[in-house]
Amino acid sequence: MKTLTEKILTDTIRLRPANSHKGTFGRVCLVGGNYQFGGAIIMATEASVYSGAGLNTTLTDVVNFGPLHARLPEAMVTEFTNQKALTQLVSAADTVVVGPGLGVESDSLTVLKGVFDAIRPSQTLLIDGSAITMIAENDLPLPTAHLIFTPHQMEWQRLSGIPINNQENEANEKVREELDAIVVLKSHRTRIYTSEGSFMNPTGTPAQATGGMGDTLAGMIGGFTAQFTHRENAVLAAVYAHSDIADNLADHQYVVLPTQIMHQLPTYMHDHQSKR
Repeated sequence: MKTLTEKILTDTIRLRPANSHKGTFGRVCLVGGNYQFGGAIIMATEASVYSGAGLNTTLTDVVNFGPLHARLPEAMVTEFTNQKALTQLVSAADTVVVGPGLGVESDSLTVLKGVFDAIRPSQTLLIDGSAITMIAENDLPLPTAHLIFTPHQMEWQRLSGIPINNQENEANEKVREELDAIVVLKSHRTRIYTSEGSFMNPTGTPAQATGGMGDTLAGMIGGFTAQFTHRENAVLAAVYAHSDIADNLADHQYVVLPTQIMHQLPTYMHDHQSKR
């Protein structure tokens, strides 16, 4: 297993061309946030916008429309129970993020199945949070797409069948191969399993131990994969940046909030972009 270094940032974050427009930097569709967990999809959306994705559309419960627009007028929003709109918007995206705050109710399962039905093989599909739990509990077949899973260790246990105490690299890599996906296994030292190798993230701090960190990471990965061409590097760079920003903040803070990380992103990415 290789250890990530800061080099992954300049290998991934490109200097923006002079003739850019919003379509240059990808479309992200984010699906989640039921009536109870709106904060999760709001944080994921905000992280995608702050990471530089050109167009961001969120499908969520109608109760979240006002809070999302108040915090983030840059994102478009529609109701996730509108199957026609869901199909159109999911199929138009470069990257789809599903799961933050989605819940595990029957309506949540219907939304997840709708996303799976709409996804195309050329798209990147990031599956996070309760979407992972619903896949495991309902034995859902996975769609054909470029899949990324972002489980914490308990979610990985549900999906892989590997108990937390036995989540060693060889076992994790075997399940990743069966899933034909990138797996970001979140823990004290997050490990990333890809078809190109396995990586350990050396950054991260106990100051990150607060709700919303995973939702923010999911949004960052969504934004990075939509705009940068090398998918594996985009995932690795997002993971590294997420925790490296937190490390910097933790030098003078007892706790680091997810929203603080995303608000640091534009400056951080500017300082770590390739000059070529």
